[in-house]
Amino acid sequence: VNVHPTKHEVRFRDSRTVHDFLFRAIHHSLADVRPVTANVAVLPEAAEYKVPTQRSIVIGSRRDSVSDIKARFANYGALHPETLPAQADENMPPLGFAIAQLHGIYILAQNAEGLVLVDMHAAHERITYEHLKSACDGEGIRSQPLLMPLDISVSESEADCSEAHISTFADLGVEIARLGAETLVVRSVPAILRESDVEGLVRDILADLLEDDMTTRVRDYRDELLSTMACHGSVRAHRNLTIAEMNALLRDMEDTERSGQCNHGRPTWILQTIAELDSLFLRGR
Repeated sequence: VNVHPTKHEVRFRDSRTVHDFLFRAIHHSLADVRPVTANVAVLPEAAEYKVPTQRSIVIGSRRDSVSDIKARFANYGALHPETLPAQADENMPPLGFAIAQLHGIYILAQNAEGLVLVDMHAAHERITYEHLKSACDGEGIRSQPLLMPLDISVSESEADCSEAHISTFADLGVEIARLGAETLVVRSVPAILRESDVEGLVRDILADLLEDDMTTRVRDYRDELLSTMACHGSVRAHRNLTIAEMNALLRDMEDTERSGQCNHGRPTWILQTIAELDSLFLRGR
């Protein structure tokens, strides 16, 4: 305790063990965070107009296996009714049921407590990212051959980088080869990203590899590469979704680790309770 002259610091005899214990405990807790029950906090600067923010959600325990999210979107309507119950009740899913889409960006849903707003791209990006990580840690990312191999013109340094990281691309589910001094060919991509911009995906992966010079450290940066890939595989803003697709996304969020935040740390959803809505309209005063 006396390690610091002003008693501002203490020193652990085995600091690495303490660090590892705290790291694992926090990592596992965050990994199990899911939108099971929603709470809201009010920003201090919003005294008059209360702005809802995501505050906390209850810990869950299940990790999803890799699935084709877009196929789940297509099949959801056949398995679940699209209409809302006449009255919201406690048996509703935590994120409720979709009502509408706002400006092609946000999903509006009704749950037992009130109105849930979801950033659909941010939420889907997190889901795709977690599925890719699960695949890498498990059976591997499933690839799908392109109907027509894609030729991409690149710089010589990018072509050199692709050759140096052929196995890295393979681990990520991308089959790539060098055709010439400044030409690459892509023959397959991850099945979950088959509808993405393949050229943009490859260019972004190359940019990540070149920026961090990952030749010997690529495993440490695997999650960064997967995050880049997930962005390409997520539903884009201003894309119109059906009610069934929106509900499928809500259910995936409830089952996916860390779905309360996007890959960049921003919230994916917020809740506005009925009481807060009433106060905005001065009901009961």
